Amino acid sequence: MKALIIEDETAAALNLAAVLRQVAPGVEVVATLESVAESVEWLRANPQPDLLFMDIHLADGDSFRIFKSVEVTAPVVFTTAYDQYALEAFKVNSIDYLLKPINADDVRRALEKLRRLTSGERLDYGSRVRTMAARQSEEVFLVHVRDRIIPLRRDAIAYLYTANEKVTACTFEGEVYPMDRTLEAYQSQLPEHDFFRANRQFIVARRAVKEIAVWFGSLLTLHLAVNTPERIVISKARVPEFKAWLRAVRPAE
Repeated sequence: MKALIIEDETAAALNLAAVLRQVAPGVEVVATLESVAESVEWLRANPQPDLLFMDIHLADGDSFRIFKSVEVTAPVVFTTAYDQYALEAFKVNSIDYLLKPINADDVRRALEKLRRLTSGERLDYGSRVRTMAARQSEEVFLVHVRDRIIPLRRDAIAYLYTANEKVTACTFEGEVYPMDRTLEAYQSQLPEHDFFRANRQFIVARRAVKEIAVWFGSLLTLHLAVNTPERIVISKARVPEFKAWLRAVRPAE
């Protein structure tokens, strides 16, 4: 059996490889990768392994992004430091996961579960992983706050704001979270019918727009349902685009 490890923490990757040698000497680790970009490149250039061990949060974003760029047909065992609440998605979809720090018994259980799968069940398992990953990628952002990982739902975000090369998200409840990508990256991920790039500092949610005011005759300023760290100004050139976006009917799901 050939296994691929996708893990950006060197100590965690070495520990997992050591545990595999202990409990399953027949498993060959063909590569250890550290990022989404590196993983996508490897999977495009190499045959699919028999099994992937995949950390959720990687150096350049969450690993669910891998599934948007390349087809993964092999079974995946996610490795994570999630709390119980965040694990519900895995449980509902019957996807296997290992909680860090990973131990021999957990790895043995995961391998035994996969060995019992028939060929048809393996295909179904892979399909469930891809479906869950797609939903996570579209609807949930994974936020690191000290020693926790918090699932931040897209529909909870009122706005995203960047300052001093740092991006934060503010929810409709007024909670503020540090984000790990650029505003441009989030702009490409968020659905255009629900979010608008107001200017260089802000992406705003349609539901958050409470009031619009004319400012200096040709500019617009936005007042949101939550407080913002500075005034949100729409330039004269973008006013028609913003008005069209605000009037647009949300596409049917």
